[in-house]
Amino acid sequence: MITLVRRVTAACVLGAALTACAAAPHPAPRPARPAPSATSAPPTLAPGPGGLTPVFKNGSRAHGRTVALTFDADMTADQGARAAAGEHFDNPGLIAALRALKVPATVFMTGRWAEEYPDQARSIGRDPLFEVANHSYSHYAFTGDCYGLPTVPGDRMRADVERAYEAFREAGVPDARPYFRFPGGCYDRRALKALTPVGVTAVQWDVVSGDAFATDAEAVSRQVLEGVRPGSVVVLHCTRSAAPTTERVVRTVVPQLRARGFRFVKVSELIGS
Repeated sequence: MITLVRRVTAACVLGAALTACAAAPHPAPRPARPAPSATSAPPTLAPGPGGLTPVFKNGSRAHGRTVALTFDADMTADQGARAAAGEHFDNPGLIAALRALKVPATVFMTGRWAEEYPDQARSIGRDPLFEVANHSYSHYAFTGDCYGLPTVPGDRMRADVERAYEAFREAGVPDARPYFRFPGGCYDRRALKALTPVGVTAVQWDVVSGDAFATDAEAVSRQVLEGVRPGSVVVLHCTRSAAPTTERVVRTVVPQLRARGFRFVKVSELIGS
């Protein structure tokens, strides 16, 4: 998911940034569904009306001052050449900052990102401070009009999500969560129905950080601080090339939110509370 500080310009900037690397998703055999956790049963929401994939936006406003920082590790299926040329879709400095600050977080990772950075994916996935969730394999849209992203065909949506879980397993992530974030945050009834057999909870957010393509860390920090409420889910990014200010934002907002009495939690804790 990519969002901007000025939401009104999000579609234009995102479309320009992502359309250039767009192509149809690479076909692949459908892998097996993600195996249940061997160590725990992560909380999920019950299916929505008509048995559709449930959607979680934020936690309870009444159960304490908790907030979940979530980070989208975006990489589209055909950006390998850009990575080979030196573009950084990872952000190890950000992960180091979260560890230094002891901030639990949920990383919504694309399968393509895990393939490009398997050591980092494995390190994040095996660190109890974090949890890895699914952001699709390809980072292509699940609706027809989503910030200029190319679209996953309806009959490939389930396979795209399952292929991401397979990429996580191959990278050595032991326990990816049954949570899914739609690329661009775009979904409709057809997409929710397509993912019902996978058994995931779709996770949105109620605070847009605006870190994508931003150069003013102060403005992004201010937007987060102004938006957070008890139970909030904040969307940020773990991609140096597309979100270069995020580490600075985290180092700014974490102590300020703690000073206000907020406690940082993973998405699983918000869903389970």
